[in-house]
Amino acid sequence: MIRILLACGVGMSSGFMASSMRKSAKKQKLEVTVKAVSKAEVMSHEGEFDILLLGPHFAKEVPGFQKAFPNVKVSTIDPDLYATLDGEGILKEALQLYES
Repeated sequence: MIRILLACGVGMSSGFMASSMRKSAKKQKLEVTVKAVSKAEVMSHEGEFDILLLGPHFAKEVPGFQKAFPNVKVSTIDPDLYATLDGEGILKEALQLYES
C-alpha cells in the first residue's frame, strides 16, 4: 500500500485532486491511499505517508520537508497538472517518484 499525502494552502485544491487520484487508482486497481490536508497540518501526520506532494507554490519548502521526513519522497505537483486538477497525471507522477 502506497500512502500519498497532498498538501496545499488550506487543503481545498488538494482535496479535489485527492478525490480524482483515488478514482484513478481504483480504475487501475492500485493499492494506494490519498489524503489531502493543508500545509500547516502536514507535521501532524508524521508516519502516515510514503509520498508528500506539495502545491507548486510551495516549491521553496521542499528541502525543509525532506529534512523533516527523511524516509518520505517529497516533491511538488506539476503546475499544469495542479491547474487542471488532473488526478490521473498526478497519480502517475507520484508513482514514478515513489519508484525513483
